[in-house]
Amino acid sequence: MDAEVFDNREQRSFELDLPDGSTAAAFYRIDEEGRLVLIHTEVPPEFWGMGIATQLATGAFQLMRQTGRKAVLRCQFMANFFRRHPEYADVVAG
Repeated sequence: MDAEVFDNREQRSFELDLPDGSTAAAFYRIDEEGRLVLIHTEVPPEFWGMGIATQLATGAFQLMRQTGRKAVLRCQFMANFFRRHPEYADVVAG
């Protein structure tokens, strides 16, 4: 799948458009220090086990790195992703 992750700031989510027209999303809130608190990741069930959440997380971390933003990981999937990908330590705060 060649779709790119984008930041839907209005919805406060990183999103990945899927081939069937649905969307995978990683939702966040912004804390008082301006950090993105990643709170929940959703992938439609028909796409489970296909690496979509990993693609979404990779894109979200890359976008945060490019824009100089920091993440606080409250989403279990994102925390697990980070444990497997410590190369994103510069993006994670707290």
